Amino acid sequence: MRVEQIAVFLENKSGRLAEITSIIAKEGVNIRALSVADTADFGILRLIVDDVEKAKTALKENGFTVGITNVLAVEVSDEVGGLATVLRSIEKAGLNVEYMYAFVNKSSENAVLIFRFEDMNKAIESLLADGYTLLTGAQICAL
Repeated sequence: MRVEQIAVFLENKSGRLAEITSIIAKEGVNIRALSVADTADFGILRLIVDDVEKAKTALKENGFTVGITNVLAVEVSDEVGGLATVLRSIEKAGLNVEYMYAFVNKSSENAVLIFRFEDMNKAIESLLADGYTLLTGAQICAL
């Protein structure tokens, strides 16, 4: 149920994001979801890809600092209030969201929310108990 996510630390300067995505593309790795967060000096690019090891190796070989973290991919109804509903469930369980991002699959009635929680085990138990579907990395890449 946990999904491996690549985190890449990059300088906050023009062209770095294009460089990273070009490196990944050259290796034939498909990006399924991403998020960029920045500060004045650096950014963190978070990626869900179809071949974590290949992307990680290619990026490291090109001088990037890369980490792998586990996140949860939660399927929610793509309708008004879908996000609010899952966030109320998370609040009810007393879970702390470290960060999140989302994407929508046009061929589905659902959206996918990517979460990193302080307590991943508690999050899995709570979300499953509330009837949410947690996707695997393979399921995300098949969307």
